[in-house]
Amino acid sequence: QVQLVESGGGLVQPGGSLKLSCAVSGLTLDNYVITWFRQAPGKEREGVSCTDNSDGSPYYAQTVKGRFTLSRDNAKNTMYLQMNSLKPEDTGVYSCAASSIGFCTFYTGEYRYWGQGTQVTVFS
Repeated sequence: QVQLVESGGGLVQPGGSLKLSCAVSGLTLDNYVITWFRQAPGKEREGVSCTDNSDGSPYYAQTVKGRFTLSRDNAKNTMYLQMNSLKPEDTGVYSCAASSIGFCTFYTGEYRYWGQGTQVTVFS
């Protein structure tokens, strides 16, 4: 049974930091692309960051580039998203998802497995 469990969300002031975790069970990180998505209230879900399995290169949405950093711990089968310099517009439910497609894509239709999400709220 495949499970993705996010954690690490919370309340933070602008300029603050959070580190999200996506603990994966039932599949191996090396064989799947794990992507972070977020959805703000009243908006469509958008891709935030993922790693291309061909060369391990991380990809970031333009809105988070330079502030967010993707990492992984293969021993723990866990992906992390370090979020720095947070802004109010970063508020939303952050979810991780797994796809066997092999390369980074923000097209949600490619992702078969999803976590339940963790809430991130950036407030003044």
